[in-house]
Amino acid sequence: MINGELKCPGSYDVPYSAEIKGGEKTAVIVVHGFASSKESPTVKMLMENLPKHGIAVIAFDFPAHGVSPVNGDFLTVENCTADLADMEKHVRELLPEAEIGYFGSSFGAYITLIYLMERDAEGTKAFLRSAAVNMSEYFLELTAEERAALDEHGYFMLDDSVRPVKITAGFIEDLKDHDIMEGFERKGQELLMIHGSEDEDIAYDRAKAFAEKYDIDLVTIDGGDHRLSIPGAPERVLSEAVGFFGGDQETR
Repeated sequence: MINGELKCPGSYDVPYSAEIKGGEKTAVIVVHGFASSKESPTVKMLMENLPKHGIAVIAFDFPAHGVSPVNGDFLTVENCTADLADMEKHVRELLPEAEIGYFGSSFGAYITLIYLMERDAEGTKAFLRSAAVNMSEYFLELTAEERAALDEHGYFMLDDSVRPVKITAGFIEDLKDHDIMEGFERKGQELLMIHGSEDEDIAYDRAKAFAEKYDIDLVTIDGGDHRLSIPGAPERVLSEAVGFFGGDQETR
């Protein structure tokens, strides 16, 4: 595995990990969920298994996530999509001929969809796991403590995560301004959603409504939670992803 930091002149560095042998025909950029990181169980599963099917994998940490050198002041939709764009350029330098795809989890799927709309994405396929299609509403209901901190300081700290994340008033407004439930526009990429019927964070009904509205195929995991952690669900996610990205027969 390659571990490094993508140097971005005039900005912060972006930590990444990659499994790239060289010469792969397909490369998948993995975009992690909110308050998660490139070290999540799903990312590790993809890193360990997609290369067995001839697929290169690269993942990175969003601002204020994982080992990112910056805090929540840098956590914006624009910065997240810019980091994805920089990572795509890096993949293109490493694998000039590869077809690029995206695997987005939850918030990462939300950012991927915005990226496909707003930037010049090269990728032709996006796999959307437990997509946070209603992320624009995510921080509308706050605890009394969070509301008080937001009113007094302009931010609150979200501590139930891989690392404490600073949630600013500006970030909450940023999410409201990027309502993909109402404003998503497809640009020709092939999309596939996979969602648990018992998702406790992003209700299945919302995911289904989004898929129907924008004509996206939806794979349903019966009984599946947001993390798709029930027995058999991770394996189903992997199988669907391999098929979607056109992986080779498994090799050792």
